[in-house]
Amino acid sequence: MGDAFSLGSRFARGDVDAPTPKRSVFPGAKRDSPSQAPSPVLPRWYPKAMRNDGRQPDQLRPFTIERNFAKFAEGSCLMKIGDTHMLVTATVEDRVPPFMKNKGSGWVTAEYSMLPRSGRQRNQRDLMKPNGRSMEIQRLIGRAMRTVFDLEAMGERTITLDCDAIRADGGTRCAAITAAYVASYDAVQWMLKERMLKRNVLMEPIAAVSVGVVKGNEVLDLDYSEDSTAHTDMNIVMTGSGKFVEIQGTAEQEPFGIETLGKMLKLGQKGINELIAAQKEALGLG
Repeated sequence: MGDAFSLGSRFARGDVDAPTPKRSVFPGAKRDSPSQAPSPVLPRWYPKAMRNDGRQPDQLRPFTIERNFAKFAEGSCLMKIGDTHMLVTATVEDRVPPFMKNKGSGWVTAEYSMLPRSGRQRNQRDLMKPNGRSMEIQRLIGRAMRTVFDLEAMGERTITLDCDAIRADGGTRCAAITAAYVASYDAVQWMLKERMLKRNVLMEPIAAVSVGVVKGNEVLDLDYSEDSTAHTDMNIVMTGSGKFVEIQGTAEQEPFGIETLGKMLKLGQKGINELIAAQKEALGLG
């Protein structure tokens, strides 16, 4: 491992060109058990029953970011956030889809899937084509990632982001986008090394997080138990410059007002700022 950064958590930096995985551990995570949630000391007034794992309303699950997990991919990232484990690989191809040919521009696309026993019950494999949910999620990942790429500077090349949920406990699409940026960064660095690009085509970081209303309270980063009972469920995608890329929100029970929306957006911004800071530390950009 490279040099470590310590500020209440540990961050492992890695050389961009290094083929060996670089694992970074972030807030609340125990090194030998990254998916174990922290047990903060709560004030007397805090409703202990509010969150099942003892987190504060504005607290992310403990997470790790591991670069270069897949040996042969141009870029890859294994992100573990709580009990959600998402592997993203980035593949570079010197061609574009038919609808992009002769336009002098590149393309970034994504595929999303959950392993059959990534969840509490076995999922059927998407052998022929993705199911409706997987299709919706991979389109979200692809269009989100394209917002931070200078596609014209890529030339007619494609980066395919394969996002596979190894373990799913809520927030897989958000973990996929956050990990996809790390995998894309290393893929772009590989392209620069191979002289396929003249400059970095990634314009800024991007990350995503879930927020919601659970038991009448606005909370950050829902796990499955919270997501399945939430009154409101929302996914937020933002860039490093603080701009919104996508907001997906649904009132599962009672409609929510502008005040609740504002609180959820602030929670999401806080969580995404922490995730982007972690991405930068993992990539040695802090």
